[in-house]
Amino acid sequence: MTQLTLLFAKHSSLLSPDDIYESADQDLLIRLAEDRRLERKPLGIHGKELGEYFSMWANTIPDGGLTVVGMENDGKLSGCHKWTDDQRNSIEKSPHVYCSDAKVDSKRVEVLSDDGAPSYIILFRTRYREDKCVRTASGKAYIRRGDEKHELNEHEIRELEIDKRQVDMEKEPVDLIFPDDFNVELVRRFIEGVKKVHQPLQEHSDIEVLQQRRLGTIKGGVFIPNSACALVFARDPVQLFPGCKIKFLRIDGEVELSGDRYNVIKTIPIEGPVPSLIADAADVIASQLREFSRLGADGIFYSASEYPYPAWYEALVNACVHRSYGLRNMNVFVKMFDDKLVIESPGGFPPLVTPENIYMMHHPRNPTLMHAMFYLDLVKEHAEGTKRMRDSMKNMHLPAPQFEQTESGVGFATVRVTLRNHIKQRKVWVDSDVSKLLGEALSRNLNAEEKRVLNFVAEHGRINVVQCHRLIPSLPKWHSAKRLLQNLVDKGLLKHIHSSTVERDSRAHYVLPSAFIKRGPGTELDQYQGS
Repeated sequence: MTQLTLLFAKHSSLLSPDDIYESADQDLLIRLAEDRRLERKPLGIHGKELGEYFSMWANTIPDGGLTVVGMENDGKLSGCHKWTDDQRNSIEKSPHVYCSDAKVDSKRVEVLSDDGAPSYIILFRTRYREDKCVRTASGKAYIRRGDEKHELNEHEIRELEIDKRQVDMEKEPVDLIFPDDFNVELVRRFIEGVKKVHQPLQEHSDIEVLQQRRLGTIKGGVFIPNSACALVFARDPVQLFPGCKIKFLRIDGEVELSGDRYNVIKTIPIEGPVPSLIADAADVIASQLREFSRLGADGIFYSASEYPYPAWYEALVNACVHRSYGLRNMNVFVKMFDDKLVIESPGGFPPLVTPENIYMMHHPRNPTLMHAMFYLDLVKEHAEGTKRMRDSMKNMHLPAPQFEQTESGVGFATVRVTLRNHIKQRKVWVDSDVSKLLGEALSRNLNAEEKRVLNFVAEHGRINVVQCHRLIPSLPKWHSAKRLLQNLVDKGLLKHIHSSTVERDSRAHYVLPSAFIKRGPGTELDQYQGS
C-alpha cells in the first residue's frame, strides 16, 4: 500500500518501466497513455506480431518498455478472460518463440473488464539489451521512435550492431599500405606518447606498438592497419570514409535559411585524419569567435571570447571522436550563428547515453580511436569532458550546453550540441573577421590588435588612448597605443573626437564612423553620433 501511495504521489510521466511493472494494477494502467514506455495490444494480436514489439523494446534505450495484452488502443480493458488455455499459453510463450534474444518477464494483472466481468491482462516487461541488436525469429529488428515502432533496415541494423560491439568496425582491416599511406609525423607522436606511458614497450618496434594498441595486426612481418588506424593516421582517410570531414558554416542571423534567403556567409571545408580535423577546425572556430572586453574594478581590462574554450573545444573533440563512422558518407557540421554555436555529428547517442545522464555516463562509441587520441594528448579519458563544458559555460554566466538527438527521417540520427551566447544582452557588436562590416578586402589588412580595438569600440561605444593601452598590454608605451588608434583613423575605421581649441584634450576619444556601426535596439552608440 505504501508503494502504491508513493507512485500516485509521483507524476505518472516520471514512472520508469520498472516502477510500472512492479506496481501495475487496473487504476495505474488506465492512467497511463501509450508513450515511450508502454504499448497496448488487443486480444486479437498474434504472438508473431508481439515478437516485433519485444525486439523494439529490447533495442530502445535506456530502459526498454512494457506491452499490455488485453487492453484496447483507446484504453478500454477487454481483458483476457475469454481466451482458451491454448490461446493464453501461446501468448505467454511468444517471447521465447518469436524473439528469443529479448529479455522478457511477464505477469497477469487482475482487472475488471469493460463488460463488468472479472478478468486479467498480461503485462510483458522487455529490458533493453546493451550488448546486442535483438532480431525477431524472422530476422527483422525494430526500435521505438517517439510513440511508434520502426523497422530497421540493414544499414541501421549494422549501425546498431557497431554501437553494441557486435560488429567491431574499428578492427576491420583496410586496404592501405603502411607506412606509405600514413602521416608518419602523427605516427611518431603517437609512438612517443605510448612509450611515455607504457615503459615495457620502450624496446618494441613501431608496428609492434601499433598492434599492441589494437590499431592493426602483423602478419609475416607486414603491418595490416585497421579502420581505427586509418582514421587516426591515414594521409587521406576520406578515400575510406568519405564523411571524415568537418564543414564550418558562418551564418548571418539566428536561423539557417535557404533558397532566396540563403544566409551562409562563409563555408570552410576541412579534411584529414581525425587529429588534424580537430586541430584545423579549432583554428577556424577560434578565428571566427568574437572577443569582448570589460574594465574590472582593479582598473585592468579583461577579455573573454563569446564562448569559453573548454566548452567549444570539448564539443568539437566529442563530435569527431564519438560520432558514428559506420555512417561513412556523413560529415560533422560546425554552424556559427549570431546567438549560438551548433556542432552536429552523425549517429545518435552511444548506447546507455541520454541527454539526461550525459554528465554521468561514459560509454565511448569508438574506444580504440579515443584511446589513440589520449596518447596524442587530445583527450583526457577522465569521463569529465561534458562536466568541464557545463562548468566553463557557468563560469562565464552562459546557459548550460544543450544536448539533443534528432532523427533524420531516413533512419539515421544526429547528435546536436548547442552553446548559446549573450548576444541579446550585447547592444552592439562587430564580427571578429569584420568582413561583413568592413568588406573582405579591407578586413584582410587588419591585424589582431586592430580587430580587438574595433570590437571594444563596437561593444563599449568609444575608446581613449589610456583604455587602448590597458586593453593591449603588449603595447610598450602610451605613444604606441595612440599610434595604433591613429592608424585606424587613417584607414577610415575610427573617428577621432576631440576639441579643436584644446591642445591636450582629456576628453578626446575614438568612435566608429556611422557607416560602420551595426545598430541594435537602444544602441549605446547613438549618443556619440554627430559628436
